[in-house]
Amino acid sequence: MLGTGDAGVLLREQGLDVPMSDGKTAYFNYYWLRDNCPSSFDPETRERVFDVFDMAEAPRAASAAISGGVLEIHWQGSGHVSRLPVDQLSAYAGGSRRPDKANLPRKAWYGDHYDEIARFAHADLMADRSHIRDWAEAMLTDGVALLTGLPDTDEALTDTAGLIGHVRPSYFGKVFEVKTHIKPTNLAFTSKALPLHTDLPDEDLAPGIQFLHCRANTVAGGNSIFADGLAVAEDFRALYPEEFKLLVETDVPYFCEHDSFDMRARQRVIELDAHGNISGVTISQHHADIFDLPQKDLDRFYPAFCRFGRMMRDDKYLMRFRLNAGECIVFDNHRIVHGRAAYSATSGSRHLRGCYTDRGELRSTYRVLAGERRFK
Repeated sequence: MLGTGDAGVLLREQGLDVPMSDGKTAYFNYYWLRDNCPSSFDPETRERVFDVFDMAEAPRAASAAISGGVLEIHWQGSGHVSRLPVDQLSAYAGGSRRPDKANLPRKAWYGDHYDEIARFAHADLMADRSHIRDWAEAMLTDGVALLTGLPDTDEALTDTAGLIGHVRPSYFGKVFEVKTHIKPTNLAFTSKALPLHTDLPDEDLAPGIQFLHCRANTVAGGNSIFADGLAVAEDFRALYPEEFKLLVETDVPYFCEHDSFDMRARQRVIELDAHGNISGVTISQHHADIFDLPQKDLDRFYPAFCRFGRMMRDDKYLMRFRLNAGECIVFDNHRIVHGRAAYSATSGSRHLRGCYTDRGELRSTYRVLAGERRFK
């Protein structure tokens, strides 16, 4: 079947050629057009209610035309009519992905970033959702933000985390307490120096967003150390493209075991998003398992891995600061590496209360607050 509808719409065997508002023509498949008819979505739940599997025959257009910026299709057999705005169709022309307001450009930062960290007062976040939107935007672009004025209560952390997502438990529980433990199950629960790392790479899906609420910090030492894994990885790709490729493609084993758990997973050192852009890193020397790659492969892997690790520790990238009582540092655990200097456990009190939420919920929160609407 090949025919011409009104306003230049061309009917083909399995789809339509549709003129776009920019003067170009785009092809759309009949199944896709029928499946995404506005009537295919429930107006209350916003879920798809049309079942493409129930179609006894492949959909075909009896006629199609554009009027008032809307593509109107009369379907053979069923007599159903679909009306789809051409401007919304254009977002999918040529197989383009649906536009996503949460896909913001990531901004790499370096060791001098502390004064530039996006800061948000706890009271403002609780009072005005526009501040939550700005906070979510900072997390998507910079991967880190500092919250101030949190109350010295157990609920302050989880209530604040709930503004951008549901608290996601780990094998340490819903929350964890970073302070000196008598019988520590993690290096963080000691007063020793903590090397740069991302948290819990031994989980199949490592936590996405991490919160650390400082309840007390009067010890000597213990300054926080942060670096943007994106900035390091971008420089590494430019300088050592072959080694970069190796770190992107190689699975690294991680583990964490104690009396009541034995967690194991594999991760890539450098992560890429669907567009090939660097989205972050996963690295943790104290949770690294014995590398079980073929020994000959390790001849290439270890030099690249160590070069990247040494670059990450360069002062160019390291942001050092003291986290004070009432502050909460929030960061993307798949992008920002963090650690701390050693401290004297007998010199005072140091207590951070932590939890996690997911990256997907952060993006969801931003889309909602930025006013994104689904195409239907």
